[in-house]
Amino acid sequence: MKKIPATVITGFLGSGKTTLIRHMLKNAGGRRIALIINEFGDLGIDRDIVQGCGIENCEDGDIVELANGCICCTVADDFLPVMEALIERDNPPDHIVIETSGLALPKPLIQAFNWPEIKTRVTVDGVVSVIDGPALAAGQFASNEAAVDAQRKADENLDHVNALEDLFEDQLHAADMVLLNKVDALKDGEEQKLLAELQHKLRDGVHIVATSHGNISVDVLLGIDAGAEDDLAVRPSHHEHHHDDHEDDDHDHHHDHDHDHNHDAFESFVVDVPPQTDPADLEKQLIELVKHHGILRIKGFINVQGKSARHVVQGVGVRFTRYYDRNWEEAESRQGRLVVIGQAGLDQAAIASALSATEA
Repeated sequence: MKKIPATVITGFLGSGKTTLIRHMLKNAGGRRIALIINEFGDLGIDRDIVQGCGIENCEDGDIVELANGCICCTVADDFLPVMEALIERDNPPDHIVIETSGLALPKPLIQAFNWPEIKTRVTVDGVVSVIDGPALAAGQFASNEAAVDAQRKADENLDHVNALEDLFEDQLHAADMVLLNKVDALKDGEEQKLLAELQHKLRDGVHIVATSHGNISVDVLLGIDAGAEDDLAVRPSHHEHHHDDHEDDDHDHHHDHDHDHNHDAFESFVVDVPPQTDPADLEKQLIELVKHHGILRIKGFINVQGKSARHVVQGVGVRFTRYYDRNWEEAESRQGRLVVIGQAGLDQAAIASALSATEA
């Protein structure tokens, strides 16, 4: 039986993974693609942005959300049952795409494809790491120690940066393809400089593609045929997991962890946002909140008065993108919601109060 190819898409907060997936679904070329989204936080914003998008072959039943924790730490409980359900369908998907949380370690997820239940049915076609070009150019979440050190000294809220650096490098080390995204927002000369720096960090044969808004041919993105689960040794990790993947008589798994991947350094919460008149005015307030509270990421959607479509908001640091995606459904509550992600210790009450007060 031919194995179903699966693509793992990694990338830090705000790198553009969801935009890439929307582009992929719109240009799937008739492929039946199942999508697994590992959302960080209590509200599946990424799933809501994709689901019901009106894209051909984008059926709600093909989109599965894993929001109970970081996928690399819930492989046995969450990921494997979902994979089994997908491949046992009467009409299984042609391709499976897994969007990981920005905090997920890629290697434990790749290892999971060697578990007996799915090893003979699915293979990792490729691991694609999406990188936020402008953030990298600014020294954020990169392995440039001088830039990171300068940034830490300038902002006392960035004590977590070493852990983020390790995650960033793990995603690069696991990758079969790297997308340097948002190159349209780079200054002259920065694109070539970043491409050269990244290529130096990658394994031989791993290609980097410069993209804007995740715009890349689906024929390039899918069909890498890497079989990543079979060459784990060449994909080093700062946070090695130690697994015993043998089954006992009851088919239970001994899934032992020995790692320091500390999710407690981050937190997220959801805020209901009143209807807005001008999204640009809301963006100005969001930028002020980011500056004063050390927020890493804000994403979600709002209800703009007089508009029939939802307005999607995606922010990384003080950089925001805004667009209308789909009409509100007739039975859908036009309630704006934003998920806020940041370092542990966020003043949730102050942030929620400020957002709740943004009356139209």
